[in-house]
Amino acid sequence: MDPDLEDTSRPSVRTSLSAALATAVADLSASGVESPRVDAELLAAHVLGISRGRLLLVDALRPEELSRFSALVAERARRIPLQHLLGTAAFRHLELSVGDGVFVPRPETELLAGWGIEHTAPGATVVDLCSGSGAIALSVADEAEPGRVVAVERSAAALPWLRRNAAGVDAVEVVEGDVTDPGLLPGLRGAVDVLLCNPPYVPVGTPVPPEVADHDPDEAVFGGADGLTVIRPVVALAAALLRSGGVVGIEHDDVHGEAVPALLRADGRFTEVTAHDDLTGRPRYATARRA
Repeated sequence: MDPDLEDTSRPSVRTSLSAALATAVADLSASGVESPRVDAELLAAHVLGISRGRLLLVDALRPEELSRFSALVAERARRIPLQHLLGTAAFRHLELSVGDGVFVPRPETELLAGWGIEHTAPGATVVDLCSGSGAIALSVADEAEPGRVVAVERSAAALPWLRRNAAGVDAVEVVEGDVTDPGLLPGLRGAVDVLLCNPPYVPVGTPVPPEVADHDPDEAVFGGADGLTVIRPVVALAAALLRSGGVVGIEHDDVHGEAVPALLRADGRFTEVTAHDDLTGRPRYATARRA
């Protein structure tokens, strides 16, 4: 038989899934990945085109599957964000397209989105500032019954991802704009029911994981020397846009548990200023009502 021809009578050599996962977990652990088992399983499920829960039904990987899986694990070990490798990021009930140029939404932001959803009455006008991938805006549109959701983003690199995710969602309107501009959204002055914002808030110089330092856009992460450079104008803009009785929610760094509520109180146009912790007990977002 010609040695260059494949002998199709022989079954291809397979590698057990458990062995492949064990190797992947060891490699990811050695590279400092925080959740090596979860990441390895999600990458395997991605290669196989199944949900993570169905991995229990898989005994082995074919050679081509193992090759692709190993390549993805090697990239993750180089601290390429898991979401970039999968092409999507899970956020509440959504799967959002993400990649270079857009901030990957984090689980802690689901709390702010949930608060916003709870306060969105049918037909309400909602504004999502610093929208990024559209995680908050699209979650509100998906889980509440707003009349209109305006998603504002200034980054030329992030806007294509936002528009891609918002495509076909009638309630969501994408607006290119800078949230530090006091004249932003002039047609909505005093007309917004709910305003939500997950701004860049990490103080410059704060150590961050390689996934953030090397792949998330700096302008979506860092908020000046004290982390409040964007939050300060957002507070003033929220006061201008919200109707009387409208509500605002702003995510912040865990060092801002007192600073952001203080900014809302100092503005003088808000009542019911409240600080909220995340699931780990760290300060995470502040809310208030327009007087």
